[in-house]
Amino acid sequence: MTSAPPVGTPSAGTGEATGTPAVSSSPPSAPSPTSPAPSAKAPAPSGTSAARTGCSSPGACGFPDARTTGPRTRLTPKKTGYRTIRTDGTVIRGQDITGSLDIYANDVTIIDTKITSDSWWGINLRPGFSGLRVLHSTITAVPGTGPDNGGVDYAVSNMGGSSVEVGWCDISVFGDALSMGQGDIHDNYVHDIEPFVNLGGEWQHTNAVISGGGNTGHLSIRHNTLLNETSLKQGASGSIGLFADVGVVRNVTVENNWIAGGAYALYGGSTGATGIKVTDNIFSTEFHPASGGYGVVAHWNDKGAGNVWRNNRLSDGRLVTPEPTS
Repeated sequence: MTSAPPVGTPSAGTGEATGTPAVSSSPPSAPSPTSPAPSAKAPAPSGTSAARTGCSSPGACGFPDARTTGPRTRLTPKKTGYRTIRTDGTVIRGQDITGSLDIYANDVTIIDTKITSDSWWGINLRPGFSGLRVLHSTITAVPGTGPDNGGVDYAVSNMGGSSVEVGWCDISVFGDALSMGQGDIHDNYVHDIEPFVNLGGEWQHTNAVISGGGNTGHLSIRHNTLLNETSLKQGASGSIGLFADVGVVRNVTVENNWIAGGAYALYGGSTGATGIKVTDNIFSTEFHPASGGYGVVAHWNDKGAGNVWRNNRLSDGRLVTPEPTS
């Protein structure tokens, strides 16, 4: 595949606002861990309070890991290379695909499947199409063999204005793993992001979830494990990067996730961002003492209409409060 990447590389600078943890002696209580639903239809994750803190791993706190994500059935190997899907309602199930999927169709479902990409993305939804669901699947690539100077950019990319659902997936290697302005991202395990020098000769900025702003719909990020182990010298950006690269960031829910790594663990949308709700998340210190290399959060617009920051804690139980923007 020789076409350009589907979305632009974020221009994520190091922000001024940092998460300053305040010690609290009363960490939140633990909800019961939820199991993946047996059907293809993905219900909203249950529970609204953050999982308990002080755990040795995300799975020990009830968050997704390798045991609760990925295919649930035996897979059939299928080497497709770059593959275009043009038939509405296509269902891809039980396949172990070496290649990538470019979606020019509505209501496509990819379920109980593994994709090892050899293109810019694992799965890409083109503008003007809707209804893509990616469930109970593994999306990965072979480091050093991708088209972006050996790197791969997007596990799931949403180029359009419709919502994409990604649930119970095991995602690794891609620089900007889940790239979309609107969608329902839930119960996923994003890990082992592979840093690389891109075709421009610079370290690729890496994010577990990235949005470039200008979205017209809602982006929901609920009950995921989002890890960005990339070092600061190798292009680490965020675990969740909400950037106003192409327009104002609006209407994003970040709830009940295990988040760790990046320069800042969360980039919050910057000036003009509205409707950003960040609640009941665990910011883990497994890679850095402040969750991200420079802190928990940058570019948080505390005065934006509808913006909420509530009950977010470091993994040792301390409450985290963003510093007010100047």
